[in-house]
Amino acid sequence: MTARDLDRAVCAAICRSDGLRAREIAAQLDLDRQTVNHILYSSPLMKELCWQDRDYRWHGLVRQARPHLGLEEFAGWYGSARDFLALGESEWLAQLTEGCGNIGRSLSDTRGLLHSFRDCRATVLGLFGDLRGMLGEACLDWELAFELRLKRSRHVRIYADVLVITVDKVFSLEFKMKDRVEPEEVQQAAKYSPYLEIVFGPAYEIIPVLVLTGARERFEFVPIGERDMVLPVCSGDMLFNVFDEYLGFLQK
Repeated sequence: MTARDLDRAVCAAICRSDGLRAREIAAQLDLDRQTVNHILYSSPLMKELCWQDRDYRWHGLVRQARPHLGLEEFAGWYGSARDFLALGESEWLAQLTEGCGNIGRSLSDTRGLLHSFRDCRATVLGLFGDLRGMLGEACLDWELAFELRLKRSRHVRIYADVLVITVDKVFSLEFKMKDRVEPEEVQQAAKYSPYLEIVFGPAYEIIPVLVLTGARERFEFVPIGERDMVLPVCSGDMLFNVFDEYLGFLQK
């Protein structure tokens, strides 16, 4: 494994557990103790996403298992889809704005921000209305995180509008109240994927999506900059198609 792969493997082992000592990490990953200690005390990733208690056990800031304990400390709102659907707009908005204050999310542009929050909520409500008709109640156990802000030093900086966390996939939704694609916004939607891969671990596939809530009946894949990679772009009413593209429920 490369140094980056080793870092991710050690981080994943820690974040899937309730506390591991270095020797336990080494045994679990079939690595020598010296290599593990070097990663634990010198890797920037450990400093950003893990911490050590007084018993020399290492813990992750966000646990890599359902529920993702710790994620609530970095989100304006975090919970299950079932919890989200049970809340009225006013109650949810109050919880979200309080949560944004707790994580240091600027609320200076209150009028515009609340409008964008309501726009996101309406789109996610529509998504789960579609998904319940196609998948049944199982999708209500999925997790949602609105306004995720993970900013620690200079190594890990994540600003995600909405995360939809299924059994083995994380859909990172970047919302724009527009009807056309801007290349820089495509790159913005994609750029947090490497960090989210670290936060959620190897058991999850990260899928960045650009959602244009000012458009209608739109679903396509567009290139990410000049790289040989593409990213799904859709209007809010077609968002379920992105989920079907990766989960394949309409083909069953």
